Amino acid sequence: MPGSVKVLCYNCVSAVSLCSGACAEVDSDTEAVAGEPFKLGCISCKMRGEVEASATVDWLFKARGEADFVHIYSYDGEASSIIDERFQDRMEWHGSKKTFDLQDASVDLLNVTFNDSGVYRCIFNRVLSYEHYEFSTIATKLVPLTVVAKATRSTASIVSEVMMYVSIIGLQLWLLVEMIYCYRKIAAAGEEALRASAAEYLAIASESKDNCAGVQVAE
Repeated sequence: MPGSVKVLCYNCVSAVSLCSGACAEVDSDTEAVAGEPFKLGCISCKMRGEVEASATVDWLFKARGEADFVHIYSYDGEASSIIDERFQDRMEWHGSKKTFDLQDASVDLLNVTFNDSGVYRCIFNRVLSYEHYEFSTIATKLVPLTVVAKATRSTASIVSEVMMYVSIIGLQLWLLVEMIYCYRKIAAAGEEALRASAAEYLAIASESKDNCAGVQVAE
């Protein structure tokens, strides 16, 4: 029991330490509903958080049926520019704020239309600043977007929900087994203590009886 508890606690601490970082790369949703806003997600985490850095972001778009990507949006940490008139007044920055060290480059696409279906490319141009030199890197994320008339639940969403309920039920069963195990351990320890007390009482009673018999014979 103590060993399993230690393992469980260690796993919990490990999970917290892994999840406690300031940045986690999460894939964007890929289905938008016509007429509603949609967030194009794009996150690129630095491999070394202690290194100072700055980044600019560019968004490109390849509409369904087109062969090439077109530059539609850019952001430099202070100001944004909508380059393609198809997205004029319909794109807003939703990423990292008040910093040049951009790691979240998500943008909101307002009043989505069916013409917004296609593939979006998010490009990070990042400069890592070391003590004596700078190092430039480029990270690219692709977001395939499908626009539908009405929201539908994806297979991944359904599977995730099912797995969540399975995990909850499994955890409850595990806790139940642990509780039963602990109860049996405590009950067994109590019975052992009672048996030891009874044996000690019988030994004392037997010794007292022998002493009384010895006194009577001496008289």
